Amino acid sequence: MARALFINAGSEGHINPTIGVVQELISRGEEVVYFTIEDFRERIENTGAIVRTLDGKKFIKAFISGGRNNLLERINGLLITADIVIPSVIEQIEGEQFDYIIHDSMFGCGYLLAQILKLPAINSCTSFAQTEESFDKMLELLTTIIPSDTIKEFQRLTERVKDKYGVEIHTPYEVLCNPAPLTLVYTTKAFQPHCEAFDKSYKFVGPSLSLRSTKEHFDLTLIKEKSPIYISLGTVFNQALDFYKLCFKALGNSHHTVIMSIGDKVQISDLGEIPKNFLLHHYVPQIEVLKYSKLFITHGGMNGVHEGLYYGVPLIVIPQSADQPVIAEQVTNIGAGISLQMQNLNPNQLREAVDHVLNQPSFHNAVADIRESFQKSGGYEQAVDEIFEFKRQYNIS
Repeated sequence: MARALFINAGSEGHINPTIGVVQELISRGEEVVYFTIEDFRERIENTGAIVRTLDGKKFIKAFISGGRNNLLERINGLLITADIVIPSVIEQIEGEQFDYIIHDSMFGCGYLLAQILKLPAINSCTSFAQTEESFDKMLELLTTIIPSDTIKEFQRLTERVKDKYGVEIHTPYEVLCNPAPLTLVYTTKAFQPHCEAFDKSYKFVGPSLSLRSTKEHFDLTLIKEKSPIYISLGTVFNQALDFYKLCFKALGNSHHTVIMSIGDKVQISDLGEIPKNFLLHHYVPQIEVLKYSKLFITHGGMNGVHEGLYYGVPLIVIPQSADQPVIAEQVTNIGAGISLQMQNLNPNQLREAVDHVLNQPSFHNAVADIRESFQKSGGYEQAVDEIFEFKRQYNIS
């Protein structure tokens, strides 16, 4: 039995794909110590892992303090989180021994901790993977609009990390993408843009899906025979009262059954009169609902997109932030759905988009192809197979 140190201070989209991986590691005899924020303690403890927590409020405050105006400011924010994550992890594991580290591809200073602790490292990549070349091209396109002060701040922060922790950071890529000798990418080559650019250290294991419990009861018998349209903006970008009302106008009192998940930041009573064909809930068992759905209207988070396509559901993607525009673009590129912009969206546009996707066979054919790619992949079981092969290469027993 080996001991794995897992570092992941990320959001739902970064946590959920790792649940099955951790459960599978433990079922095969590994011990996992998992660092995350308090919000995810119960979810991770249910896998059988030992949970240690990072201060989520301090982490977010540090991350945001870098700025939100451009990519390099966000990278600076990640560098600032080093002073939250690294001392906390080192203090809480003092005197313990670990055989390898698994870290998130974005949050948690994994690249730094792997070098500080001198541990073989595995990168857990929950969105599309990026090569250093593709990242540099993207940053180069943006460099002309990045203020020189932001570039100087990056240089100052990297010097501080070197002075304080003895680790050199050579590029912004190392901060944002946390490269490692093995990268587990939770999608397939069929969905990954420019998949031919990645070497054998990138393992495309496919979606790592596991059932998630919800606080609300949801009666699946209400929808099993109705092939509903499912609408959700996820867990972060769901404060969208106007959008929910727009959905009422677009699809209310139509022949469609519509399930809408609104999260906990909007009260159902705030939405006024609810059309009879709408079922509103704060949360639903998303995977179970998608099994019966004919269309998924989503913000385009990687988890939700994977889940929809895995169960053969075409998509209308309305991206909100982060990597969602890139994911929406790829959904469009493979023909599995269309992308709309929230800004200036009106009920007629949404209604027409729904009719177009539902009635155009090409969308269903494309979804069937990617569904096959996903369902043939190994998911979290293949991820753990790759981890065990990694262990053999490093003589970890």
